[in-house]
Amino acid sequence: MYRTNGAATGGANLPSLRSHNTALVLDLLRTAGPDGISRLELAERTGLTPQAVSKITARLRAEGLAAEAGRRASTGGKPRTVLRLVPGAGHAIGVHLDRDELRAVLVDLDGTVTAQRRIPLDLGAGSDAVVDAVVRETGRLLADGAEGAAREPDGTRGPRTADGTAGARAAAGPEEAGPSEESEGPQGTRPGGVRTLLGVGVALPGPLDHDRGVLHRVTGFPEWDGFPLRDALARRLGVPVVVDKDTNAAALGLAVGGERGSFAYLHLSTGLGAGLVLGGTVHRGARTGAGEFGHQVVQLDGPPCPCGNRGCVEALCLAAIDHGDLPGAARVLGVGAANLAALLDIDRVLLGGRTVAGAPEVFVRGVAAVLDDRARREGATEGAVQVTLAPAGARAVAEGAAQLLLAPLFGRANG
Repeated sequence: MYRTNGAATGGANLPSLRSHNTALVLDLLRTAGPDGISRLELAERTGLTPQAVSKITARLRAEGLAAEAGRRASTGGKPRTVLRLVPGAGHAIGVHLDRDELRAVLVDLDGTVTAQRRIPLDLGAGSDAVVDAVVRETGRLLADGAEGAAREPDGTRGPRTADGTAGARAAAGPEEAGPSEESEGPQGTRPGGVRTLLGVGVALPGPLDHDRGVLHRVTGFPEWDGFPLRDALARRLGVPVVVDKDTNAAALGLAVGGERGSFAYLHLSTGLGAGLVLGGTVHRGARTGAGEFGHQVVQLDGPPCPCGNRGCVEALCLAAIDHGDLPGAARVLGVGAANLAALLDIDRVLLGGRTVAGAPEVFVRGVAAVLDDRARREGATEGAVQVTLAPAGARAVAEGAAQLLLAPLFGRANG
C-alpha cells in the first residue's frame, strides 16, 4: 500500500479519482527509477485493475511523462514491457529566501538539480526589491537550464519530453496561485526557456500562512506582516506559486527523498527553526504555524530575542555563535532538540543550515551528547534519538521548495 496524506491507501477504480490513481502510478514509476516497472506490477502494487493501469499509462505516455524502458523476462507468456518516468517531462523551481541571501534551483521530476543560482539578498529591503530579485533570478535560472539542455546529445533546445512536446502542466490547487493575464514572466517574458515548468516554490522564515501564501510577522522583519507573497509572485511570473516556511519545505524534501517515520529537521543559519514530519506527514499545524522551534524559552532571564521574548533557543544559539563558541551553541541546540524529542517521541533529528554546514561534526556531536545524556537519565531502553546531518546540505530548503510543486504530482503533497 502507498501513503497519501499520511494514511495507507491503495488505488480506486472510480472516474472521480482519476488524478489520485494517476499520482499512485507516477509515484511508482518515479521510485522504480530507470529500470522501470511493468503494468502488471503497477496493478498489483496500487490495487487498480489492469485495464485502469493500461488507460493511465497510455495517457502518461501520450503526455510524455512515461516511456518504455525495455522488456523483462516473464515467468510465463511473452516478455513484459516495462515503463519508466521521463524526468525531463516536468521541472520546478525552488527558491530559498534567507535573511541575507537567495538560493534557487531548477529540478526535474526526479528531483535532480539541473541548474542553480545563489546571490546576496536583504530580506529587509522591502517587498518590491525582494519580489524583483525572485523574478530576475528565476528568469536567469530558466536561461541557465535551457543552455544546459541545449548541450544534450540529442541536440534539442531546452528540457523536453520524450516525444518533444512541452510536457505536463500542474493545475493550481488550493495552496497555489495560477498565472494571470497580467503575468509578465521572468525577465518580462513568459518562461519559455524551459518548456515544462510546473511552477515555483518559495520557502522563507516564518511565521506565515501556507494555505493563502501570506506572510505574518517574519522574525526580525515585522514589515512583511500581511504581505501576499504568493499572489504577488504569481502575477509577475505567470506560473503557479506555492509559499511555505523554509523548515517545512526542507522537511517535505527529506520525506519525499526517502526519510521515513517521524523526524525533526532543525535548520540553523541566520535563524533557527524546525520542520516536523510525524508519521510520514509534514506537520504544519491548524494555522500552518508549527515548527517555531527557535522561540521556545529555555532561560527566563536570558538575552532578548527579536520575537519579543527573552531566553529563546534561537537567541542563545546565535549569541554563542557570535562569541565563537560553537560547542556551546551545539549544546543549546541539543537542549531544544531533547525537549522536542521528549514531547513528540520522534525517531530522528536531522541538522541542516549554513551554520551547521560550517562545522558539522561539532553540531552533530554536541546535539547527540545532550540527547544521549537525556536518554541515560530517563533509562530509555532503545537508546537516544539518532542525530544526523540532513543529506541535501545547503540546498535542502531550495530543493524542498521545488518539491512543493513536484510532490503533489506524485500524491506526496504532505510527504
